[in-house]
Amino acid sequence: MVLLPKLIKGQSLVEIIIAMGLATIILPAVYMGLISSRQGRVQQSQRNQASTLMQETVEAVRVVRENGWTAFAVNGTYHPAVSAGTWTLVSGTETVGQFIRAVDIADVHRDSSGTIVSSGGNNDPSTKQITITVSWAEPLPSSVSSTSFLTRYLDNLQFIETTEAEFNLGVQTGTTVTNTSGGEVVLGAGGFGNWCEPALTISPLDLPKNGVANAISAIEGRVFAGTGDNASGVSFAEVSVTNSNPPIPSIIKTFDGYKTNDVFGETNYAYLATDTNFAEIAIVDLSVQPAVLAGFFDADGIANASSVYVSGSVGYMTQGNILRNFDLSSKSGSRPPLDTDGVTLAGTGTKVAINGNYAFVSLSGSSTEMQIIDISNTSNLVVVGQADVDGQAGSDIYIDSSGTRAYLATGVSSSQRELFIIDTESKSGNRPVIGSYEANGLNPKGIVLTSGNKAILVGLGGEEYQVINVSNESTPVRCGGLNIDAGINGIDTVLEEDGDAFSYIITGDSGTELNIIEGGPGGSYSATGIFDSAIFDTGYQTAFNRFYSTITTPPQTTLRFQMAVADQVSGSCASANFIFVGPDGTSSTFFTSNEGSVPLSDDGSGYENPAHCFRYRIYLDTTDSNYTPIFSDISVNYSP
Repeated sequence: MVLLPKLIKGQSLVEIIIAMGLATIILPAVYMGLISSRQGRVQQSQRNQASTLMQETVEAVRVVRENGWTAFAVNGTYHPAVSAGTWTLVSGTETVGQFIRAVDIADVHRDSSGTIVSSGGNNDPSTKQITITVSWAEPLPSSVSSTSFLTRYLDNLQFIETTEAEFNLGVQTGTTVTNTSGGEVVLGAGGFGNWCEPALTISPLDLPKNGVANAISAIEGRVFAGTGDNASGVSFAEVSVTNSNPPIPSIIKTFDGYKTNDVFGETNYAYLATDTNFAEIAIVDLSVQPAVLAGFFDADGIANASSVYVSGSVGYMTQGNILRNFDLSSKSGSRPPLDTDGVTLAGTGTKVAINGNYAFVSLSGSSTEMQIIDISNTSNLVVVGQADVDGQAGSDIYIDSSGTRAYLATGVSSSQRELFIIDTESKSGNRPVIGSYEANGLNPKGIVLTSGNKAILVGLGGEEYQVINVSNESTPVRCGGLNIDAGINGIDTVLEEDGDAFSYIITGDSGTELNIIEGGPGGSYSATGIFDSAIFDTGYQTAFNRFYSTITTPPQTTLRFQMAVADQVSGSCASANFIFVGPDGTSSTFFTSNEGSVPLSDDGSGYENPAHCFRYRIYLDTTDSNYTPIFSDISVNYSP
């Protein structure tokens, strides 16, 4: 007999409940697994399609970059499209079926070592961050993206100078071009006279009428004299100086109608600082005969213009206690101000000199005898430095070619010195005095620095023409001089390309106002010299990347570089404002090796890279007059 198990009441119900519970757990998992498997396949398909779209976009972006950097490198959100058989970028995102794709172009910043940084640093205008994103909403919101950095450096072109003919197109100051090995730049002879043994052996020139000459400016072959210190003279005279031995001066043009306080001369124009209220600066066209008024600058206020200086396409003037600047991109008509209210000085500006991004002004009527003004932003001049030299009123100022030394002449004093050498390597704050010189009764009216580490101080009273050896800056000493009883009202010097060196002085003698004095170290190499290359115009906006050069530096010699990249002015590089800078992008530093990276800057003013216009400058120095550094060639890499 088979015994059947005895059923317990409710057992079936429990089993049903357990079965239902298990089904509640298992069936949704099975269902979701089936659904997830189906969606996963769809999602993977979407991702694959998105990746294909992204790869297409990557290639499209590279094509657009290769077609031209300028049109490509504009920040924003874009999508690719085909136009005229090639890829282009169109503003905004794009919907492609179920997908949305976008190309985001953004700036890239680098630190001082060139490393890309997420914050801070300086904008690199030759690199862009490209972020490509493809997104979709179904079956699940997702996206794929790619981030890369693209640069403009595709077509690396070269600007090369290496021949005598190429170097001869540049501007030589204390340098000369030789052809020992195809073309080189070396230090010039520095003059064949001797600065420390000055003599009035060259025939003087009587300027027109009987006025007192009070202003002078000189370039090779030309002297510009302001002769309107009183009503007895003409406002201005242009003097031609022959390149002969001895040189012969002769008047070729005059201009009248103004009382001239200062003059600045160029090849085709002279700029007069005047007492005329509606034309404090008169611009005289020297390219025609007779000379005519081409334009003028009418400054605010009624104070007279006391000094004038021109740098590139910008003019500068002192007017009372204001330094003003004005636009010279054209020389015709009324010239507009750039900084509309100028910058207020600590005293009355007596003389202004420009070097790179800075103006240096001598002052009277203030305990501060010199101020330094940052002029890099022409619409906002800013005082950044000053010097209190413990002297009388500043009367004239000269800045060396490197911008690291200021030579300040001050009024005569029985207890204070009259010439001060100021450290201006840094342009900010209180600048220290390195050395000073006692002029022994001379009341200075002019100061220049010339070849062979010699400064020349001129003026009224005492010994009116004093030559000072400044090789030891802390203790400058007199090495020669001349007594000119009529007094000297101004001085300028010229070191000619063929090695001749002359100083030009204007005296208070109404019959022999203009005198020429030969100088130099006696036929050996000049101590310093500068070579500015001719202007190179690429014809389009481009980035200048690196330079490489061949140089020779014997013992006791040095050779340094600065680069200048500038925007065009009125569609031309001829009037571009070239600011020469070193590796950190400022005019106070120099490249000291034969190669380096050209700094980038894209702030809209002053030094600009990328830009159209390029020049380089080399500084040659020697402490042994028997040796010179040699510059043989340069190659500059640039990228359209």
